[in-house]
Amino acid sequence: MKARIDLMHVNPGIIQAMLGLERQVRKAGLDDKLLDIVRMRASQINGCAYCLDMHSKDARANGETEQRLYGLAAWRETPYYSARERAALEWTEALTLVSETHAPDDVFERVREQFSEDELLHLTLAIVSINGWNRLNVAARTVAGDYVAGGVAKLHAAS
Repeated sequence: MKARIDLMHVNPGIIQAMLGLERQVRKAGLDDKLLDIVRMRASQINGCAYCLDMHSKDARANGETEQRLYGLAAWRETPYYSARERAALEWTEALTLVSETHAPDDVFERVREQFSEDELLHLTLAIVSINGWNRLNVAARTVAGDYVAGGVAKLHAAS
């Protein structure tokens, strides 16, 4: 498989703009494990192989279990996600599939019970960001497999 476009080198400003979203998300102090499963779930829905490879490696490096990663596509049928994580996953699905769901009020109320308004806005921004990354990587056909855990942290440190 060959990438259509090399996102990292054609125009670094694109990557820097996306990293700016990620920097803002980090300011909320949301749990890394929560963000990992949100990113994984959106990437599953969007079929982004590169992001699935990246975020599964980062999630494992952050201490996430294989069981929780394997069960993520069927999170509603599993007992090992907290109420807060379930709300975040439901919100992730609603926003990732926004053309179908229109972000229903009942889903919003469930996520609002688990997150402060500031956290909710940052969670929403994290979902916006991963959906943007998914679309960039799917469009570019970024090749999965070579990502090394912690690589995103190195990008943040360099920016």
